[in-house]
Amino acid sequence: MVNMGENEWLNGYLEAILDVGSGKNGKRGDAGESGRKSGRKKVDDEIYEMMMGMEEDKGEKVFSPRKYFVEEVVNSFDEADLHRTWIKFMQVIATRNSRLRNNRLENMCWRIWHLARRKKQIAWDAAQKLAKWRFEREKGRNDAAQDLSELSEGDKDKGDSNKTDAITRISRIHSDTQIWPDDKSRQLYIVLISLHGLVRGENMELGRDSDTGGQVKYVVELARALANMESVHRVDLLTRQITSPDVDSTYGEPIEMLSCPSDGFGTCGAYIVRIPCGPPQKYIPKESLWPYVPEFIDGALGHIVNMARALGEQVNGGKAAWPYVIHGHYADAGEVAARLSAVLNVPTVITGHSLGRNKLEQLVKQGRLSREDINATFKITRRIEAEELGLDCAEMVVTSTRQEIEEQWGLYDGFDIQLERKLRIRRRRGVSCLGRCMPRMVVIPPGMDFSSVVEQASLDSDGDLKSMIGSDRIHKRPIPQIWSEIMRFFTNPHKPMILALSRPDPKKNVTTLLKAFGECQPLRELANLTLILGNRDDIDDMSSSSSSVLTTVLMLIDKYDLYGQVAYPKHHKQPQVPEIYRLAAKTKGVFINPALVEPFGLTLIEAAAYGLPIVATKNGGPVDILKALSNGVLVDPHDQKAISDALLKLVADKNLWQDCRKNGLKNIHKFSWPEHCRNYLSYVEHCRKYHPNNHLSVMSIPEEPPSESLLGIEDLSLKFSFDVDVKAIGKLDSAANHQQKIIDILLQKTTCNGKSVNIYGPGRRQWLYVIAVDGSTCETLPTIIKNVMQVSGSKSGQIGIVLLTGLSLEETKEMLGSYFSQVKLEDFDVLVCSSGSEVCYPWRDLVADEGYESHIEYRWPGENVKSMVMRLAKIENNTTENDDMKLSQYCSRCCYSYSVKQGAKTVKMEDLRQRLRMRGLRCNLVYTHAASRLNVVPLFASRIQALRYLSVKWSIDLSKVIIFMGERGDTDYEELLGGLHKTVILRDSEKNVNSDDGLKKDDIVISQDSMKVALAQGFGVDDISKALGCFGII
Repeated sequence: MVNMGENEWLNGYLEAILDVGSGKNGKRGDAGESGRKSGRKKVDDEIYEMMMGMEEDKGEKVFSPRKYFVEEVVNSFDEADLHRTWIKFMQVIATRNSRLRNNRLENMCWRIWHLARRKKQIAWDAAQKLAKWRFEREKGRNDAAQDLSELSEGDKDKGDSNKTDAITRISRIHSDTQIWPDDKSRQLYIVLISLHGLVRGENMELGRDSDTGGQVKYVVELARALANMESVHRVDLLTRQITSPDVDSTYGEPIEMLSCPSDGFGTCGAYIVRIPCGPPQKYIPKESLWPYVPEFIDGALGHIVNMARALGEQVNGGKAAWPYVIHGHYADAGEVAARLSAVLNVPTVITGHSLGRNKLEQLVKQGRLSREDINATFKITRRIEAEELGLDCAEMVVTSTRQEIEEQWGLYDGFDIQLERKLRIRRRRGVSCLGRCMPRMVVIPPGMDFSSVVEQASLDSDGDLKSMIGSDRIHKRPIPQIWSEIMRFFTNPHKPMILALSRPDPKKNVTTLLKAFGECQPLRELANLTLILGNRDDIDDMSSSSSSVLTTVLMLIDKYDLYGQVAYPKHHKQPQVPEIYRLAAKTKGVFINPALVEPFGLTLIEAAAYGLPIVATKNGGPVDILKALSNGVLVDPHDQKAISDALLKLVADKNLWQDCRKNGLKNIHKFSWPEHCRNYLSYVEHCRKYHPNNHLSVMSIPEEPPSESLLGIEDLSLKFSFDVDVKAIGKLDSAANHQQKIIDILLQKTTCNGKSVNIYGPGRRQWLYVIAVDGSTCETLPTIIKNVMQVSGSKSGQIGIVLLTGLSLEETKEMLGSYFSQVKLEDFDVLVCSSGSEVCYPWRDLVADEGYESHIEYRWPGENVKSMVMRLAKIENNTTENDDMKLSQYCSRCCYSYSVKQGAKTVKMEDLRQRLRMRGLRCNLVYTHAASRLNVVPLFASRIQALRYLSVKWSIDLSKVIIFMGERGDTDYEELLGGLHKTVILRDSEKNVNSDDGLKKDDIVISQDSMKVALAQGFGVDDISKALGCFGII
């Protein structure tokens, strides 16, 4: 390399990058010019892929020296150093012979320089975005605090605007006093949802892929444990059905029984229910499942409704037995639970397991991918929005530790721990929360089954290690194989054993533990150290991070000469882990988890169950665990001396060791599954006190209604025995007139005092034709309605017509009234207006559906959000009066409609939603009328949710629903595309065209090959008929 005189470290790293793989450090073959060019191109491509963050996606586990040197250059040197090096290099080579010109070095230096600049820019952008978010959070917190600051008597009298009966006193639940009344007469039905991964009850393939891990084990064991509670009749764990040849056939079974009590009856017990969703022959990773979530929602809704009916016949006197709670696990299932809750009016609980904002923060800090690339790879924006929706709808969020609440959920717009506490206090005092709400965060650690563990520990407690490995051959007992594998490392295996069990990951901080052990001579003399660091065959074949940790471990053992004192077996099996714990307990040893941060710490609970005192990091979940168990010491994971002192203290003080052992075994029941379920059900019961208890009534299919059964009366010779007022009939002119008047009176008797008796045709509809044409085609809407009705003419008794629109009810009546000759209001079964906030029945004199209103009013801020929207929609630094948005005349009880000027400078819809969430206001926002109007409606109100509500109430399968849509629409357009229903897109509409203010989703799949989507070339009768023919209907 040309000698540049300065920054030799940087020059050396650049040389090393070029030398990797070139053979320079040994033998450089005399390859031809084409071979050298090919090699150079390969090296350049690899460097480029590293710079663009593409290398990790390949899943390669071979250690890359080139990656090491590139990262050293990027992370260790300022961009100014790189720039100076490049300039000096250019100056030098400009004065030399062209033969000395190293184009590759010049190009590489330039590209790495730009990589460093890009990383710096990404970090800057992330910092700016975080600062803006914190500013908005603080502003929202201050606004809410100002509104909630006064606990006046007037406030106490108001009560919550969205609750009819205010609860004046709510007792606080404490973890040590929670007692769930296990009343067998309650017969609860609970629904758990875990959408992705491979879920089955036996022989779980944990670790097969990133989607099949601890969450799968947790939800299966939770389902079993809940079903064993006396008050729970049935638990359904809903997941995706997979019939792919790449996975076992058990994942394609519709139902799998997990447990059934011996004294149970009917359909009691725990079951895995697999819902078809997406391509059935394909196993789909969770990042690619988002387009099929609506389909899963519809399938799950159908199953729950059918099961509620069946359970109602068995345990509820024929009345539908709706779920006690719907619990979604992870972001995708959280969205499913939220949507189901909105339809069924059932409380929602969510568990994050891992969170999108936390992952996004980590990926941005790495600096390898831009936010756009991260989103394209991980669909992180879609995941975060699903998590925010879960927070909007959830009554409760179950977490494992307080650290998860403060440091992970605290990153979300929809949760503020300070505001949540204020709202909880106000609700307990019966004071109005002014339309604001926050989910309750509770810490319920995962449960474990300790029955066999405690029993085995008690059996072994009187023995010692000498009885098993002593020299007395007569009384020597056989020992587990893994014991032999560990003890072969030790010069004296009888010494107390310090045990660490984790992945070989830098975050697990095993090297600091090894240094602490190696530098503490008293500890070395007193104890042995066992490191169980996964399984390995060859360190060189492992990932770079794992191989680096293991290499460092071996080097430290050699440095401190710890041979005979440290065990590091290459292999162990999962069933052998309990034996490893028992060996440590036999030697009166200690378990340690020195991780830099431990989100929960399941191994600490496992170790305590086998009678081991513990030393654990003070960062994360171990704080809560040790508080509950009182069986060990917390340490700073960065402090070697603190680690060695804690270990020495526990090992050397036998009385302290015994006390910690006894405390752990005594308190371990707090982490058992029965305790977990008691706490869980107690918290759910507590939260249900705030949730409305009115449930959806499912319409049973009635006898054929008079409106249709009497249409052919003139062809029948029937003797009527109805209680008819003969005076009302008067003198009869003819038999035909007689019959017609009887029919008219019968139809009139379907109303009483203006309130209609619900015997209209919807109970008999076999299909629903749903017209949801918005946007620029509104002027053709009456023609489209007339043509759809004409197509359904011969089967009008079997087909119901529904209109979904962003127009208000008054606007809809006005529009249809102007085309009265084409369309009549009475021709519709239902009008769903104002973006799903109004459901009216024209055949009942436009009476609103009171049940639907009571559903969507929950968490609706009402008047509290009316003026807030215009204030928050205003662009910052805009000092002029906000005339761009005004409250329109088309508002209703559950819809505030705002007129937006064309080209108005208002915040985007997602930003407005964020600001409302930060203030605890939960709403659904929809731009309609080609983005000239903003409808603010209740959280649970939307056009697709209204359709699901009707399908349940009228007992119509969603696969029998056909939605007619235009080529563009309101900003809820995409929500209408997914699901079990069929879609006809008029005028060759294949693209989603929304306003720029809409929240554009990238998870909607529309294909001409789809069996659920048909494209019509126009909206004429022939076009519609042809499109319906694709579904085999006409």
